Amino acid sequence: MDWPKAIASESKTSAVIQVDDYARRYSLSRRAVNAALRRQETKGLVERVSNKIYINKLARDFTPRDLLSTLRPDSYVSLDSALSDFGVTTQVPYALTCVSSKYVRNIKTKTIQITFRRLKKDLYWGFTTKKTRYGTFNLAEPEKALLDWIYFKSVEGLPIEMDEFRIDGLDRNRLLEGAKKFSVPVRNRILSFLAETPALS
Repeated sequence: MDWPKAIASESKTSAVIQVDDYARRYSLSRRAVNAALRRQETKGLVERVSNKIYINKLARDFTPRDLLSTLRPDSYVSLDSALSDFGVTTQVPYALTCVSSKYVRNIKTKTIQITFRRLKKDLYWGFTTKKTRYGTFNLAEPEKALLDWIYFKSVEGLPIEMDEFRIDGLDRNRLLEGAKKFSVPVRNRILSFLAETPALS
């Protein structure tokens, strides 16, 4: 089998290689597919994420978000990553920060890092589905991303410093309504922050 040719062909429609899928489609054992992909990794054509998943390095415009529908389809991008996307903060996180209702191990390879945080099911809401070149992923609404960020800071007992946050693009009513579903410390911090940040006229 011409693996470089197959990987190049697959890169046109998918950025993620799943070992089980390749084994089924090419009538090979999982062991044989893994061995072949490890060889292609030394050539820089793929990058191993787990025993069953590889990144197709020939896929144009790949981002870590393209992995989410395979790794954790029920997760959503939130916290620092979403706040950066929406311009609430100018800080760009090194890792893609996501939230899931279940425990998920973090992902770290040579080129990507994805951090998952577990959120209680009753707080698992407030996101929409977005498209990428190769699929879809879930992204928190900006108000929910901020609430998630405050929540985890509060749970961990870390300082909640929001001086550099820009919330002029956020829906203050939606933020207040969402805060009611969180704990008292989160609600109080939102109320305090909004009081300190007058709405634009």
